[in-house]
Amino acid sequence: MKSSKNAVTRRTLIGATTVVPFAAVAGSTANSSVSIGLLGTGGRGPTVSRLLTQNTSGRIAALCDLYDEKIERAKRVINLENPVIYKDYEKLLASDVDAIIIATPAFLHAEHFEKAVQAGKHIYIEKPASPDVAGCKRIMRAADSADRHLNITFGFQRRYSQIYKNAKTLLDSGEIGTVRLALLQFLKSRSSKKRPGGMEPPTKLADKIAQWYSWRHLSGDLIVENNIHLIDVMNWFLGVHPMKAIGTGGQTVPRPGDVRDHGQVTFDYPNNVQGCLTGTTLAPPTYRVVNERFFGNKGGIETTSLYWKHFRNRDEILTEQAPRNSTVEAVDEFVTRITESRPENTGVRGAESTLTAILGRMAMDLKREVTWEEMWNSEA
Repeated sequence: MKSSKNAVTRRTLIGATTVVPFAAVAGSTANSSVSIGLLGTGGRGPTVSRLLTQNTSGRIAALCDLYDEKIERAKRVINLENPVIYKDYEKLLASDVDAIIIATPAFLHAEHFEKAVQAGKHIYIEKPASPDVAGCKRIMRAADSADRHLNITFGFQRRYSQIYKNAKTLLDSGEIGTVRLALLQFLKSRSSKKRPGGMEPPTKLADKIAQWYSWRHLSGDLIVENNIHLIDVMNWFLGVHPMKAIGTGGQTVPRPGDVRDHGQVTFDYPNNVQGCLTGTTLAPPTYRVVNERFFGNKGGIETTSLYWKHFRNRDEILTEQAPRNSTVEAVDEFVTRITESRPENTGVRGAESTLTAILGRMAMDLKREVTWEEMWNSEA
């Protein structure tokens, strides 16, 4: 599939920051353990760090957060005894750790990512890039300026899953024919965890950090913070970002904040390919369906974190189970790339998937069709 003429390139990133000299890059030899600092010890960061320490040669050497109770919980989850503790993330970045895991609230990602690039650290950053267009552009400029020996990985773990790679290889082979339609489903229940917050957006940093899941301007909304995993797969498998989107959604169950609990968006891709997303947290607690399906004129593919299927015909459906947890596969490749000096830089790609989700959010907000150009030039 040919790229859209509106695809993001380095030429569109005006005002890129200065490239960090190679001498400033923290590195590690092929036979040494990769030392890593965890920035943000909330829910996702300790989980990723635990899987990394259990399954790779990397080690978590330092933790950074504003809150003691979160740091103590992270030490238990990761099973750390004496990590170096920081309350100031710039002191963590000035330390001798080789790499940083950025798992802070989404509205802080752009600042933290930019500083980590300037510090010459390898980076594993959780999705999304940012809840807004300006933050995504900031991430793209920083990623584009990064030393080419740095490894920059976004936490879109499906990209590193063997079963997703196998499904993508089959799709690219032409086995299912010309792709006409992608259907994405992220159907789950609302988290049972009670979160603080009222009906007015917070203004103090501490309150923003505590309530960031509840507000669109801090999290990006359900589609950006959660459904983005599937959107990233869609862009990956179709090989390009969409040209426009239209959608609808809202909040059915009253709750603090303004994050939607359901949304449906149709994305228009080049060559008249449609991508349809349904995302919701209105499912009952026992129900969860998360998958991507791609339909061609000769067959179809279904991908999930547990398996993938190839629909060859009515009576022949081939299934392959996932050999490992996809997050394990992602952090394993992250550490391996550092130790073997085989860097990749997924910063622009990760921001582009985030911008695709923002495009869908804008379409729901404005209740009309929104083009990529309009989104790119907006303040959304």
